Amino acid sequence: MMNAPVSTQWISISPGFEGYLALPPAGHGPGLVLFQEIFGVNAHIQAVAEQYALDGFVVLAPDVFWRQAPRVELGYDGADRQQAFTLMQGYAGPDALADIAASVKTLRARPEVGAARVGAVGYCMGGRLAYLAAATSDVDAAVAFYGGGIQTQLDRVGSIKCPVQFHYAERDDNIPMSAVESVRQAMAGKPAEIHVYPGATHGFNCWARASYHAPSAALSHGRATAFLASALF
Repeated sequence: MMNAPVSTQWISISPGFEGYLALPPAGHGPGLVLFQEIFGVNAHIQAVAEQYALDGFVVLAPDVFWRQAPRVELGYDGADRQQAFTLMQGYAGPDALADIAASVKTLRARPEVGAARVGAVGYCMGGRLAYLAAATSDVDAAVAFYGGGIQTQLDRVGSIKCPVQFHYAERDDNIPMSAVESVRQAMAGKPAEIHVYPGATHGFNCWARASYHAPSAALSHGRATAFLASALF
């Protein structure tokens, strides 16, 4: 019986702060910090980490709600959904920036990454964190999937030096097309790509959610992988 191609483990980022590490089949490669949705580093985010690890990246998914609910894993409906929004509302901006910096630093220090480049990718809340990573850390590329609130932090665009790719759903109730256009205008002149997926709604990449849209998920993952491969390998 073959061994699993991807090996995973929880590692320490800083005292009390952990992350889910997924290593590629080769055992080494460029680093990729994967920022979670508001539902924690749950089974879906762990699977996404493994998906990118199969693509050749050393992936670290930091548990950013560690101050409030360490290793929380939530579903998408009912009480779990309400808890997720409560956790997001309690996640302060300075804490987020500290978590971004610590996660990138920890991944760069991993022997499996060595001197290779490091990028960031995130979904939903994590999309905003990936954008902030591009603006406030030394990542070499960033990909933001339906990052809510990016349009309210466009004052940080001037600090972005690395290429950034954005993915948005055309029918996102949380992110109107006017917000996407604001991002597009702010990023003009930067090495940025913005993709909008017709007919898709918020959370289209998550196969565990009712909003899952397989054509958009497949197309966006292919675009993100190609973009990250070009920037990081």
